[in-house]
Amino acid sequence: MLRIGMLTSGGDCQALNAAMRGVVKGLANSKQEIEVYGFMNGYKGLIYGDYRLLSKSEFSGILTKGGTILGSSRQPFKLMRVPDENGLDKVEAMKQTYYKLNLGCLVILGGNGTQKTANLLREEGLNVIHLPKTIDNDIYGTDVTFGFQSAINIATDAIDCIHTTAASHNRVFIVEVMGHKVGWLTLHAGIAGGADIILLPEIPYDIKKVAEAIEHRTQAGKGFTILAVAEGAISKEDAKLSKKELKKKREKSKYPSISYEIAAEIQAATGTEVRVTVPGHTQRGGSPTPYDRVLCTRLGAAAAQAILDKDFGNMVAMVNGETKRVPLESVAGKLKAVDPDSQIIKEIKQIGISFGD
Repeated sequence: MLRIGMLTSGGDCQALNAAMRGVVKGLANSKQEIEVYGFMNGYKGLIYGDYRLLSKSEFSGILTKGGTILGSSRQPFKLMRVPDENGLDKVEAMKQTYYKLNLGCLVILGGNGTQKTANLLREEGLNVIHLPKTIDNDIYGTDVTFGFQSAINIATDAIDCIHTTAASHNRVFIVEVMGHKVGWLTLHAGIAGGADIILLPEIPYDIKKVAEAIEHRTQAGKGFTILAVAEGAISKEDAKLSKKELKKKREKSKYPSISYEIAAEIQAATGTEVRVTVPGHTQRGGSPTPYDRVLCTRLGAAAAQAILDKDFGNMVAMVNGETKRVPLESVAGKLKAVDPDSQIIKEIKQIGISFGD
């Protein structure tokens, strides 16, 4: 009997169910008798023993279903070694749950913080497999994460819809796209949606350059401008501040997010009316795109094979169109950011899109 545990941790996305389905179907077709235990609400379920035995039928019909049938929660990695309010040792509690159920492997689906905890459990002697999930596409060691393409579609649709009202009213519109630390989602949605200015965390902007780009369009007879702005976009001035100084400044800010601050600065510099649209958590919602369904089916099947091979301690990645087992110890804690000097940035600048730098 092969017993595996599964959990989904961190922010949700559209293709978590599809990935879990891929794993279970891959194992079921091996003709080996299996039991699958689902831990509810991420690591919280593993810590506090909140789990249930899942039937194979529960993985049917979920390929197209967004979210996660197991629920999710954020359990910061930096607090994993800190006892909870009742003094519980979280790491020991997770290990005890694992051994109590006599698990052969724990399949963990999540992003960077989730991955770091997965590696911690590997270091503690547990058999783990990690599947890279995040709409940010910022996990090091894989070309793409599941959820990314689905989120691109939603963010692009938001920019598409803004085009008509921006053109009708001759206004400047800012569409704020998710992404605190990296700008992959904003970059791809901005390109696909035909944004005129794209502001990313990796490329600090000069508000004067942003205003110049808008005025250049106005002088060329184009009455509107659309900016795709990442949540984590940062000015050149703020980029020089320490993390502590930046946090203090933002705590005192009167603006709900960076997009509203940029809007106010643009209005002051150009006299142009600016509107802000924030798609927010809609970018995590809905059904996974066909691309993500295929990706998750492949990653899930590859994870199943790794389990059957007893090759643990890996992330199942997609590299150059092929699934690959990447040791967790080589990627945990690393961030895949947009390179300001990369080919894609140079090509997009070539067609006239401004990055505010």
